[in-house]
Parts: sequence; C-alpha cells; structure tokens
Amino acid sequence: MDKPVVQSRNRAIAARKTARPAKPARSDGVTTRARILQAARRRLVGEGYANLNVRDIAADAGVNHALIGYHFHGKQQLVLAVLDDANTQLLERQARMYDADAPASEKWRQACDFYEEDLASGFVRLLMELMGASFHDEALRREFVPRALAWHKLIESGVQDFIASSGLDLPVSARAITAWIGWFWTGMEASMALGIPEEQGHQQEALEAVATLLRQAEAKGRRQPAATRRRKA
Repeated sequence: MDKPVVQSRNRAIAARKTARPAKPARSDGVTTRARILQAARRRLVGEGYANLNVRDIAADAGVNHALIGYHFHGKQQLVLAVLDDANTQLLERQARMYDADAPASEKWRQACDFYEEDLASGFVRLLMELMGASFHDEALRREFVPRALAWHKLIESGVQDFIASSGLDLPVSARAITAWIGWFWTGMEASMALGIPEEQGHQQEALEAVATLLRQAEAKGRRQPAATRRRKA
C-alpha cells in the first residue's frame, strides 16, 4: 500500500477518534440528590405543589426520573426533603441570632432582614405551598406540622431568654407570647406571598411597631433598680 494512502487513512482514524463526544462525568449519589432537590425547589416555588410533576423535575435536574423514586420514594417525600434541606439551614441561622449577645429589638430587626431574604429566595412561598397542600393531604399534614412547629420551639426559647434578661413581670406566659409571634409571622408570610401591598396589608408598619414595643420594654427594664431585676430573675 502506498505510504500517502496509509498516512491519509491514519489521519482519518485519528480525526474520528477526536470527534467522538467525551463520556459524561460520573455523578455520585450526593450530587444527583442535590440536583434533584434544587430542581424540585425551583418547580415547587415557581409552579406550586399541585402542578409538581416528577418527570419535569427529572428533566430540570438532568437525571432519569427513576432516580427520584430511588432517592426519595415519591413526590411527598421529595417535597419534605426540599423543606428539610432549607429548614435545617434556616433554623440554625435563627438559633445563632437568638444566642447572640444583643438586645431583643436588634434581634427582631435581624429577623426582619432574614425574612426579606427568605421572601426573595422563595422559602416563604415554599412554606405556603406545603401548608396549603397539607389542608387536603392528611399524610403530608402529619409530616409538615412538626416541621412548622420547630420554629415555634425556637421562638419560645428566645422569648424565655428575653423575659429573664429584661426582668419584666409579665402577666402572660412565654408560650402565649410565642404563639403571638409565631402565628403573627405565619399570617405575615401568607399576606406577602399573596402579594398584598403595604398600603393595604401594613406589614412593614406592623414589623416596625413590634420593634418599637421591644425598645420600650428594654428601656423600662433598664430603668428598674438592679435589686428589683435580680429579685424577678
């Protein structure tokens, strides 16, 4: 065989090898699971629980839809995993805030800033979607309610610390104050998720009013004699 022909054939073989698409990088289970969670969150926030479709989530995540069943065993467990993924991080964030050495009014202001972040990230919408779905899905409700009440437990610990540090003699329990705050936030979240504007819902005015009351309570506590504060504590 002529040398030019051999060289030409070798170049053609090399070109075909070069043109072959590279095999996709192998993904481990953690990476696949994370992609599914991210895609499910986007779909849940953007389209709602009622319109959530496992095949659409798989397409968004770039995985075979069978992998969703493998990792999460169904739509309900998937959305709860999405909630748990967000809840864990945000509860830790709130716990650090409550543990900080700062006045309650400053912590309230920080909580309001966090709330704006959670609105922008879609977390508030996620909560509202799962709460709404829980009204008609008993199995989902059994799983959702304890996760929602975890926020109340955290708030109650913050309320107890505030009462102890301020020395205020209150005629109501920390549990009652926790219920005021916790369900206040739930209503606030629902109103803002519905897009009710400030001029009709007065949400920001209400948030600022709580900060004002806290500052007044702190000032009153500071004006009390030290012996009185110690006796009440």
